[in-house]
Amino acid sequence: MQGLSDWWDDVELWLSSAPFLVQFALVMAVLLPLCVVVAWFIDRVVDYASARFGHAPEETPLGSRSSTEADS
Repeated sequence: MQGLSDWWDDVELWLSSAPFLVQFALVMAVLLPLCVVVAWFIDRVVDYASARFGHAPEETPLGSRSSTEADS
């Protein structure tokens, strides 16, 4: 475990001393795919919950007539 801790400290030191553009590129290379995966997961969970619990009954828009009123 000490070896992992030492490696992480070395990576952190290297990243903090790197130029801004390198830091930005690395952060984007890691965070952008991570955010896409999290957004996809949230979308799937919401879709599943919507399908599981159903949807609200449809309401007729104001000003529209029902089919029985249109026939008479």
